[in-house]
Amino acid sequence: MTRTKECKRVAQPERIGSYFRLELWPLAVVTVSGILYNAGMVAGPYLEGRMAQCLMNIESGAQTLAEMVTLAGAYLLVILSVQGMRCLKRFYVRRFANDTGRNMRRMLYNALVNESREELEKENLGAMMTKAMSDVDACVEGMRKFTTEVFDTGVVLLAYLGMLFYYDWHLALLSCAFTPPAYLVAGRLKGLVTRYASAYKQSAGKMTGATMDRVSNALTYRVYGCEDSRDAAYEAALSDYERCAVAANLWEGTMQPLYNVISMCGAVFILYLGGKNVLGTGWADWNIAAFTTFLSCFARLALKSAKASKLFNSVQKAQVSWGRIQPLMKAYVEPSTALRADGSKPVELTVSDLSVGWRGSPRILHGLSFSAAPGQIIGVTGPVACGKSTLGKAFIGEAAYSGSIRVGAWELRDLSAYERSRLISYLGHEPELMSDSIAENIRLGEDMSPEAFLRAVCLGEETAQMPQGTETFVGSGGVRLSGGQQARLALARTLSHGRQIVILDDPFSAVDQKTEREIFSKLRIWSKDRIVLLLSHRLSLFGELDGVLFLDGGQGLFGTHEELLAKSEAYAALCRAQRAGEEENET
Repeated sequence: MTRTKECKRVAQPERIGSYFRLELWPLAVVTVSGILYNAGMVAGPYLEGRMAQCLMNIESGAQTLAEMVTLAGAYLLVILSVQGMRCLKRFYVRRFANDTGRNMRRMLYNALVNESREELEKENLGAMMTKAMSDVDACVEGMRKFTTEVFDTGVVLLAYLGMLFYYDWHLALLSCAFTPPAYLVAGRLKGLVTRYASAYKQSAGKMTGATMDRVSNALTYRVYGCEDSRDAAYEAALSDYERCAVAANLWEGTMQPLYNVISMCGAVFILYLGGKNVLGTGWADWNIAAFTTFLSCFARLALKSAKASKLFNSVQKAQVSWGRIQPLMKAYVEPSTALRADGSKPVELTVSDLSVGWRGSPRILHGLSFSAAPGQIIGVTGPVACGKSTLGKAFIGEAAYSGSIRVGAWELRDLSAYERSRLISYLGHEPELMSDSIAENIRLGEDMSPEAFLRAVCLGEETAQMPQGTETFVGSGGVRLSGGQQARLALARTLSHGRQIVILDDPFSAVDQKTEREIFSKLRIWSKDRIVLLLSHRLSLFGELDGVLFLDGGQGLFGTHEELLAKSEAYAALCRAQRAGEEENET
């Protein structure tokens, strides 16, 4: 079974118990080895007492050195067995933590890549990175410590208590009376630990965001002379992070000695009253073996109790981290098998009675209807702010719509974001280039040659003249390229990953008319088995398109360029105005 399939089996990723159920086999091994380990932990103090008694008996001649060697051998065998079980238990606990961390990250990654842009933009990028990295680690670490301490602390505490009550229940009650206060102190500090841990996580997110902003926008800040102010803002974020980190670690870590002192106070009663038991004047009749065993058990119990108090704090930190990532832990998005099989076949586009708008706002467009077949290029235009871009966003799920958009046999609203991406390619106003090479901005990690697509957008010769050719780095957001080069590189990327429906929002806005016509002629050849929606305010090529959707006043009129010139005075006036402007520019 692959790791991807294991991650898909998380039935309820928003519930922490689902990740425990996913690792039942490692947890079963942890349970068995933990029980055996803790049984050996109890045998250790018993044999230590026997050896102490044997040593005294050897001096009096009651026992021999051979018996001491036998006890020492048994003690060594017990210790080796205990450490072997401890090693096995911790190995499978670590395996549980590693698998759980991988599963959580896979679910979180899947949720983020399938989240809408609108939702992602609500949160600071630095906070998102902190959740994906630091919070998952903290949550998994809390789960690991809990799984470990169930046996290392919980079970063994019961075993040690059983031994203490067996030897002297009066002294056991008295000496262990200091353990509950240690738990009480830990409980009282729960709120402080939670509050400071939460503040630390938030500060970490802000610092990550400030770091990314300073690095990615370094050139812009340098050009406008804002470096000093941004450095000061980063230093302020760093100082706040350091302060919050110190506060969080202070309340979590520095209280451990206090827990130890409180838990070990009972040793005073054991030394005094246990000594009376050995002398025969106490509550029980002891020898040196019993005294040594009781004191050893109590010391180990007290230390384990202190660790249990610290565990409470670790679990609180994990709960803070889980509370931050839980809203992002959503059901795994399963790609459609049928769509993957048929997604490469030419499809028809049918839009019926379509109304489009932003979620929570009134519809901008109403009653749009048109259709297109493979090989057709459909133009969409209208006055400024007529809704061209909003219509394009409806195809990729960023704008809400009513009515119908059917791509082949599928209604878009019924498809997941992944499934829509198998059918639709989209190029918006922003190039959204990666800080990588020209070639990688086209390949996007796939094995393909970028040269043909660079030639298709008239960028091949310019790229060949650059120092590193297609391996030239474009800088953050493409800052090392001109606006026209950025637009054409983004168009080349869209063509290289073209689906059956290709939506281009003003792809020629940053190029001259000659370059526009050259690119369009190659686009016509490239799209012979695809449908292209060309959203544009430039109408010089619209006479060569297969259809035009004219948007005006929230309504749409569809037909050929010639039909719209005859039917719509507004469309004709827009064309005349653009033609006059072009002639004036030429003059």
